[in-house]
Amino acid sequence: MANINLLPWREERRELIKQQFLMVLGGVAVLGVLLVVLAMSIVNGAISNQKDRNAYIQQHINKLNKEVAEIQDLEKRRQQLIDRMTIIQDLQGTRPLIVRVFDELVRTLPDGLFYTSLSRRDKRIEVQGVAESNNRVSSLMRKLDASPWFAEPNLTAVSAAPAYGEQASSFKLSFLISAPAADEEERK
Repeated sequence: MANINLLPWREERRELIKQQFLMVLGGVAVLGVLLVVLAMSIVNGAISNQKDRNAYIQQHINKLNKEVAEIQDLEKRRQQLIDRMTIIQDLQGTRPLIVRVFDELVRTLPDGLFYTSLSRRDKRIEVQGVAESNNRVSSLMRKLDASPWFAEPNLTAVSAAPAYGEQASSFKLSFLISAPAADEEERK
């Protein structure tokens, strides 16, 4: 029988299969590295795209915040103008009131009495004056109470004023301005 040695052929075949295996393994490794690089590239691109979108949104948010601040500033200025207009309208509406108040002050002033100072805070008028006698002060209080323009007269102090006469007294008095109703005003 013939002697055939198959070992070198098997050895060559093993070497060939080993080389193919290593080539496939190297190809898979290269393919794996390429897939990882491709995946990283895609993820980095997505991150970059999202950062760009975020920057775009932030830019518009900043723009809108500026517009909101301008709107708030305009609303504040509008409210200030409305407040000014209200004050001016109140002043225009009450302009004749002060004339009426001074007119009524003269009408309620009895003979033998004069004012030394007069001050007003909102609707309260504070008066200081000198009277020939305490009866004149009482008469003034009655007239103030009877007046449709004044309310709640309150005598806070009375003291002797010998510089103006024997029975003269100085006084401090306060009362409120209360405008009469429109129909009472028309009757006068």
